Amino acid sequence: MDDHPLVREWLSALINQQPDLEVCGEADGAPGALAAIAELRPDAAVVDLTLRKGSGIELIKDLRRLRPELAIVVLSMHDEPFYAERSLRAGARGYVVKREATKKVLAALRAALTGAIYVNEEFAAALLARNLGRSGASAGAERSSVEVLSDRELEVFRLLGQGQTTASIADTLSISLKTVQAYCARVKEKLGLANANELLRAAVRWLEGNAPPGR
Repeated sequence: MDDHPLVREWLSALINQQPDLEVCGEADGAPGALAAIAELRPDAAVVDLTLRKGSGIELIKDLRRLRPELAIVVLSMHDEPFYAERSLRAGARGYVVKREATKKVLAALRAALTGAIYVNEEFAAALLARNLGRSGASAGAERSSVEVLSDRELEVFRLLGQGQTTASIADTLSISLKTVQAYCARVKEKLGLANANELLRAAVRWLEGNAPPGR
């Protein structure tokens, strides 16, 4: 599921060309994805983290609750191990960056369907280093600091960095304005930010530091 029709069209064509794989449905956001998967009951799902409606991480968690056996693969523009780790913790079995070779999407799907975990070698090394307590040497303080945020807090922080207002974030994530404001308050507290202006500047700075190549 992806909010870009061209990406969904490319992905569907790619999968349907394989003798052992077949697309049974698609969606452009979290609500549609949950409904389609409940009805169609596929063996696997390909999820984008950045959706026009809803949160990719929260969608993965919802899918895991709905269908614990579902093999979830993330196909994302985010090329930071940070996002891969969050996705795997949420319940995904694979993480592929959109700029990677087409064959890696298929490899991730096939691995996930067997119950294995699939990430590229760079991410695997980074995740191993983090688990061994040796990571972070090359990461900036601001990038590291966001690791204290919950998945939902991080999503709000990221959307603020994109220039969205609290009202538009509430609409995007299908939560109330008061809930968004509560998340903003918690993010400010966790990151040691004094006010909304500091929060916005930090969000923009962090997003620019984590922007994928070419964007």
